[in-house]
Amino acid sequence: MRLDRPVGILLLLWPTLWALWIAARGVPSIKILLVFMAGVVLMRAAGCIINDWADREWDGHVERTRWRPFPQGQVNSRGAITLFVIVCLLAAALLLLLNPLTAWLAVLGFLLTLIYPFTKRYLHLPQVVLGLAFAWGVPMAFAAQTNHVPKIAWFLFLLTALWTIVYDTEYAMVDRPDDMKIGIKSMAILLGRYDRVTILALQCTVWLGLLYMGIQLALRIDYYVGLLAVALLMGYQHYLIRDRQPARCFRAFLNNQWIGMVIFAGIFLSYWGS
Repeated sequence: MRLDRPVGILLLLWPTLWALWIAARGVPSIKILLVFMAGVVLMRAAGCIINDWADREWDGHVERTRWRPFPQGQVNSRGAITLFVIVCLLAAALLLLLNPLTAWLAVLGFLLTLIYPFTKRYLHLPQVVLGLAFAWGVPMAFAAQTNHVPKIAWFLFLLTALWTIVYDTEYAMVDRPDDMKIGIKSMAILLGRYDRVTILALQCTVWLGLLYMGIQLALRIDYYVGLLAVALLMGYQHYLIRDRQPARCFRAFLNNQWIGMVIFAGIFLSYWGS
């Protein structure tokens, strides 16, 4: 479940919190907030389990993943699938506390979670599928809070998906040499020497989209100060990946948790006291 590595939880949680705060104009339902926080932890755990199960024959050949439970012989397929089912049932139980629209959206999100691990075998765009899966909490949050999904929710969904593609491509740059040897596909391999410029273009698109969203929502100055910090963090990531060294690319990936936090802080402060 990789609970000892919470960065994945945070990367999934921050956009969900952005959406909840915007949907509720700064005052989300406590029940809905707690349900989504628990759901993020459970569905990230489920995603890790099914991903490790799907990659059980490959992880032992990749430096970064060879210490995971399957390569080390600490778990077997039956145990992993059993745990996956238990975690998914717990997540499904949370849906009983939400409205039907949110539950139907959750089914689509679950399918994206199932599909993602297997796209690495056939497509060079698994980062796109992961982007859709990680961003799916955005329309779900709006649906839970307001019982509908407005245009701004789908716009934020798109920005979140693009941001996810950015950081997962940085992540894929870490494994690129090993992935090429064993036949795993990724955008880092597909892009080759155009990886950095593509990441820059996507980051600029996300930043401009966040700026536009702030203007549309009439957010206060706190949000735009946060966007300046986000621009600096994005620039720092390009400094880290400049020579494509795996350890530095991994640090760039980890840095995205701070981007998510800064954006949330800007949204939170914009609605605080309003």
